[in-house]
Amino acid sequence: MDGYGTVVTVRGGAYQEYQTTAVSCLKGDAARRTGHSGGAYEYAKESGRTFSLRQGARPHRMSLHVDGSPGGRELRRVGELPAGCDPDGDDGSDEPFDPLRTFDVFWHTFAENYPFFAAKGIDWKAARDTYRPRVDADTSRDELAGVFRDMVRPLHDAHVSVEAGATGRFFAVRPGTTMPNEAMDTRVTSYIEERDLGGRPLTRYAGGRIGYADLPGDRGYLRISGFLGYSETPTYEANKAALDRALDAILTAERTRKLRGLVIDLRVNGGGADSFGLQLASRLTDRPYFAYAKRARNDPSDPTRFTASQPQYVTPARAPRYGGPIAVLTGGSTISAGETFTQALMDRPGRAVRIGEHTQGVFSDTMERALPGGWRINVPNEEFRTRAGQSFDGSGIPPHLYEPVFTEEEFAHRRDSAFDRALRVLPSGGAPGAA
Repeated sequence: MDGYGTVVTVRGGAYQEYQTTAVSCLKGDAARRTGHSGGAYEYAKESGRTFSLRQGARPHRMSLHVDGSPGGRELRRVGELPAGCDPDGDDGSDEPFDPLRTFDVFWHTFAENYPFFAAKGIDWKAARDTYRPRVDADTSRDELAGVFRDMVRPLHDAHVSVEAGATGRFFAVRPGTTMPNEAMDTRVTSYIEERDLGGRPLTRYAGGRIGYADLPGDRGYLRISGFLGYSETPTYEANKAALDRALDAILTAERTRKLRGLVIDLRVNGGGADSFGLQLASRLTDRPYFAYAKRARNDPSDPTRFTASQPQYVTPARAPRYGGPIAVLTGGSTISAGETFTQALMDRPGRAVRIGEHTQGVFSDTMERALPGGWRINVPNEEFRTRAGQSFDGSGIPPHLYEPVFTEEEFAHRRDSAFDRALRVLPSGGAPGAA
């Protein structure tokens, strides 16, 4: 597989991943074929994650598409498994705990796949020189987990996590920001309904992840707390259908004819599937346009080499659409797919002004990798770039208009400065924005 540090075997209806580094090869996820449609073979993993394989344009090539993730992954046939890959082996979870081996696989996984060390000013080789001497055969699990936490903490990357079994899970967000959680979402929802909507409740859709309310002056308020969890059936197709039903109910033909401005609130958005952001964007334009280009790091020894960029586009949906002015509210708790959706609105025809604070700064899908002894890590390895080639990983997407977002001072003084600024920016009256 180009990028992703992965080799796969496909035999009959069975698919098996092998996670490789310069010092290791561990079994990854397995999948079974579930169907065949339009020239693509469909597969499902035990986790429920689904994907498809399609014959490539050239001999001995295939492409893999993960449902919910825009673009694809290119595969080229090799003669045999790399040395050290054992078809009869396991994912390393049954290996005796070996602190030095676990450290080496951990370090190499980041060294060979993580694209952002230079941008974040991190010398990963120096980190190895500092921390490996602190590990030996007698290092305990708690001690090794502490070493890993110290090594990844300076990345301030919310997509990097260490899941160290009984010792717990660790990740670190960008300083000054907070990872979305249920308590935050509940507090913010109540505050918006009481303060911004004058005591009116949001109408909830898609498992409560989407809320809508009409605003005075033929404007609307659309709050999205995530791009997943829309259906009790946890499949991509069920979630996609639930999102379509929600958008059909919100962006009706009558409403899109009347709507003069739309506030889209992403300030507490925990992410999900990037494809659902493109699905929503398709209801917000009457013309196709460039959303972003995606690429993956593709050389274990050279962090500047990537796969070919895969441009992604927003295509108008065959349904009622709104093409008028939009105000997008963002903040540090706008995470992952909430950010790729924000990026997908940057070149939108018509007006889309961002108000609030920088988003979190994590866009990539994550590689879920096993470590010897049963631990797991998540490592991002992709870039999402603008038409001009700019990436917002680390810094996050900046607002056009800065306003504080859900600070304690805002709560104490009963303010919602970003929401109020949006109402001042959006027109009230004038030509409707139906498409």
